[in-house]
Amino acid sequence: MIKVETDVERNLLTVTYCGHVVPSDFDRAMGDLQTALGHLPPGFRLLTDLGGLESMDFSCAPLVDTVMDLTNARGVSEVVRIVPDPKKDIGFRVMSYFHYGKDVNIVTCETMEEATRALAE
Repeated sequence: MIKVETDVERNLLTVTYCGHVVPSDFDRAMGDLQTALGHLPPGFRLLTDLGGLESMDFSCAPLVDTVMDLTNARGVSEVVRIVPDPKKDIGFRVMSYFHYGKDVNIVTCETMEEATRALAE
């Protein structure tokens, strides 16, 4: 499952990946993402939560690339990623080098508490 949430007051987009993610999970999520991006001005921050992720099919990689490209094109300024176990990173860190500009600050945290502190700075 993929859940997309927007907090306009905090200029924050949250994308949560949980359970076993397959390509069809991106169908609705992409529409939700497009809608959410329409409510946020450039300079927004992205919180990517992998805390509940059990696994993701390898065939989802191009779709994750698309999410990164869309948020980058819309003007994301910071990406805060929750990765409780380095094994759950599943390539997000490496893909970030290719899909986000050098001006995008990327922070990886182990917990939501750490991510909340990072977003407060």
